[in-house]
Amino acid sequence: MKPNPLLPNQSINLIIEGARQNNLKNISLQIPHNQVTAITGVSGSGKSSLAFDTIFAEGQWRYVESLSTYARMFLDK
Repeated sequence: MKPNPLLPNQSINLIIEGARQNNLKNISLQIPHNQVTAITGVSGSGKSSLAFDTIFAEGQWRYVESLSTYARMFLDK
């Protein structure tokens, strides 16, 4: 479901499908916005890979995509 900017109360989720980074093996999940979410698990289960490699990268990509082409010219590659 794509968020509609005209409906600010609409439920929006960060959707991750088929994440495969380090210990993550084809993980899919939905993380709701405006709610506290905890990532738990045993040592080596992929918590850091999920939080830093997957979720952070997705947020960074969405931020860059929201910038104008002109603004993107000033970002480090």
